[in-house]
Amino acid sequence: MKKILLTTTGLIALGMAPAMAADLAARPYTKAPAAAIAINNWTGFYLGAMGGYAQENTSDAFGEISGGFAGGTLGYNWQTGNFVLGVEADAAWADVGVRVGNPALAAVETRIRSMGTVRGRVGYAFDQVLVYGTGGYAWADNRLTLSRLGVSVSDSQVHSGWTLGAGVEVMFAPKWSVKAEYLYRSFDSETYFAGIAPLASGTLNLNSVQVGVNYHF
Repeated sequence: MKKILLTTTGLIALGMAPAMAADLAARPYTKAPAAAIAINNWTGFYLGAMGGYAQENTSDAFGEISGGFAGGTLGYNWQTGNFVLGVEADAAWADVGVRVGNPALAAVETRIRSMGTVRGRVGYAFDQVLVYGTGGYAWADNRLTLSRLGVSVSDSQVHSGWTLGAGVEVMFAPKWSVKAEYLYRSFDSETYFAGIAPLASGTLNLNSVQVGVNYHF
């Protein structure tokens, strides 16, 4: 009986072998797809230029300040997968202010002459497009001028505060990107003319939009 079983099994195997070989020959060979490779990598330092417009979000006793600004940007990104973490600092010349009254009679002028931020960034990269949120420290150098009968006195103070916003950046060429972002800036109150007649400025809040171009190293 054992010999019969062995013989039968051998015959079945011999019969199946040609069919299996024909089946393997008929199957087309398909190459495994290559792993996806990211075209852009956001990791590294970058340097750029930027400019925009800022406006106070509420009116105060001195009127609603507004105006433009332009300056430079320095930052670093670190990418892991699609997530991008970074830190960025910018500084800008500014002409953001308002004048109320007539300097020949009586007037008050407040004007931000420079401002900047130091911020963290957290984003998600869709290859060459980076969408991010940002927030951190903000500062503004403001000058307050009081005029009466043609005589003016001025005092300048640096206001510190915070900023929060979001933006989008697009890599349009190797090493080059453009960006657009919105920032809400809130500055603490400062006291002007402390040695003469102390005058508190009150909290200053700005809505700002800016665009820029960056070169990535």
